[in-house]
Amino acid sequence: MSKVSTYDIDIVKRESSKIHDVDFDNIPFGRVFTDHMFYCDFIDGKWQQPKIEPYGPMQIDPSARVFHYGQAVFEGMKAYKDDNDDVFLFRPDENFARINKSAKRLAIPEFPEAYFFEGLTALLNLDRAWIQSGKGNSLYIRPFVIATDSAIAAAPSQNYRFMIICSPVKAYYKGTVKVSIASKYSRSANGGVGFAKAAGNYAAQFYPTGLVQEKGYQQVIWTDADTHTFLEEAGTMNVFFRIDDTLITAPTSDRILDGVTRKSLIQLAEDNNITCEVRPIKVDEIIEASKNGRLKEIFGAGTAAVISPVSAFEYHGVEYELPEINEQSYSTTLKQNMLSIQHNLAEDKHGWRYEIK
Repeated sequence: MSKVSTYDIDIVKRESSKIHDVDFDNIPFGRVFTDHMFYCDFIDGKWQQPKIEPYGPMQIDPSARVFHYGQAVFEGMKAYKDDNDDVFLFRPDENFARINKSAKRLAIPEFPEAYFFEGLTALLNLDRAWIQSGKGNSLYIRPFVIATDSAIAAAPSQNYRFMIICSPVKAYYKGTVKVSIASKYSRSANGGVGFAKAAGNYAAQFYPTGLVQEKGYQQVIWTDADTHTFLEEAGTMNVFFRIDDTLITAPTSDRILDGVTRKSLIQLAEDNNITCEVRPIKVDEIIEASKNGRLKEIFGAGTAAVISPVSAFEYHGVEYELPEINEQSYSTTLKQNMLSIQHNLAEDKHGWRYEIK
């Protein structure tokens, strides 16, 4: 996969790097940012000259429509560095396609492919030193778009800003998590924006997640909004269930995000001769499988955490523990397979790696 530059980027470099003030061994997730940021404004019906400037605050009018009507979408990506200091992205074409799919659903103009890839390449080359080598280390990349029109009329904005910022990270979740299965609140509904990475999707789940955290659970497994009987996502991730030796995950829909990690794990399961079923799965099926000892694993899957194993789940006040697997778990096998591909430690037979040159 390669992209050809078709334009110039206006670049203003930071005079001195902040990197020497960063303790990379003790870095909080998503709170430290690199030296530069990329942005491009949509004005008068077209995208303007892309720019890279030192990372920092920007001025925006209080009446900007993003504050009032929530026109904002984003993506989550990572850059990885191998032992030769080569830098790679993982399936960035999927992220580019999805942010434009999300944008279209929120009446935001799609961003040009050349701007996206050349802007991302230029930004990562400027801040290349911020990408640490070694499994577990990566640079989290956040592309996003916000509506910048100065108007509080309830209508789509005429002006937008596309941005990319980067943050060095380690693991998002450490160890296992305990989850609660939703029976009242919903993440998304039919005909809504659940399939899009719309900012409001995440804001709406903070409150119910806070309620389960008060009970000692870290995340929610969301169920369908109509009946609360079908399992759909786990927190901010897709979710997989292992019953006996079969992996099961819900099919994507307008309620469920088409996760890049999710589709990659489905392929890696096939590569490892693991049966993976993509089908609707009921809460009752999981509870019954837990009671009779057939439920072996539950894990969330997403860019930030890659795979986050679940140690127990709660439903209607009853907690069900997952067994400790003595043999190699599917979550461990698949996570190590994926990390090895991302860090250029294994063959990339599906062509998922994209080198930053």
